[in-house]
Amino acid sequence: MHTTVPVIDVAPFLEGSRAGKAVVARAVDRACTDIGFFTIVGHGVPESLVTRMAGVSRAFFDLPLAEKLEAKRPRPEQSRGYLGLGDENLVYSLDKTGTTDLKELFAIGPVEVPDDDYYRRPEAYPSFAPNIWPARLGGLREVWTEYYRTMERLAATVMRIFALALDLPEDFFRDKTDRHISGLRVLNYPDQPSQPLPGQLRAGPHTDYGAVTILKSENAPGGLQVLNRRSEWVDVVAAPDAFVVNLGDMMMRWTNDRWVSTLHRVVNPPRDAALGSRRQSIVFFHQPNYDAVIECLPSCHGSDNPPRYEPVTSGQYRLTKFLKGVGATPPPA
Repeated sequence: MHTTVPVIDVAPFLEGSRAGKAVVARAVDRACTDIGFFTIVGHGVPESLVTRMAGVSRAFFDLPLAEKLEAKRPRPEQSRGYLGLGDENLVYSLDKTGTTDLKELFAIGPVEVPDDDYYRRPEAYPSFAPNIWPARLGGLREVWTEYYRTMERLAATVMRIFALALDLPEDFFRDKTDRHISGLRVLNYPDQPSQPLPGQLRAGPHTDYGAVTILKSENAPGGLQVLNRRSEWVDVVAAPDAFVVNLGDMMMRWTNDRWVSTLHRVVNPPRDAALGSRRQSIVFFHQPNYDAVIECLPSCHGSDNPPRYEPVTSGQYRLTKFLKGVGATPPPA
């Protein structure tokens, strides 16, 4: 059993041979069963794009607070724009209380939304709310859009791997994610010149809400930890060319708990490293179509293993969990 986060080379899957795909699918199945996290290499994402994305995002967080607030989130249910330090507490999503997270963030949703009734239905809200862009840093929008498009392609590849790992047709998830409501966030964890409050973390323990999360992070002091099956918090340290991949609640529900949506957190740096510990994470949350029904997959139940969850739509589940994280309630239907 994996008790730490494994590294998986997905290049054999991308090369397209049946044998190569099978090797990768088996490795992913084991990681998803054991710990719900893995890192991937051989993914083909250009390093130059990651560098540009990190640079323009850091420049945004370096702006004066007043300028960042000009791009602030317009409504609690819309994951768009800027959210400042102390505006979110992820443990709320678990119906627990605690101190606010020591992070700020900027977020967007789907880019270049088609002019179609599907995207304007009442149940589509707030999945396709307009994105908000800062007045300065004119290149930010172009870089973020390119990165979003690259991540949605990588997420589609991961979903194909998932399908084979679950003994399903490779394109099984395509019609459930072809109009996905994925979000892209960059999180800035500042230096900590002052001692945090008791129990206060950079990000409190939580699970992600969607199907799969793809993370690019810096290995600075005070980082990501995962709770393994032995109830041990283990550090996640990725190679410079790797992405961290983890399951969200949607995939755990789809697989009837065969795969796990694992608790994780971002801890504070040691006090002797608190200055110079600034950390930035780029996170793509791949979320199925808002009207996709998340119910037990045909390969994940049987006479001795009945479905454990009631069916739910992707959009409603995400909205409920997201609003808990910001201490708000869903808008009236």
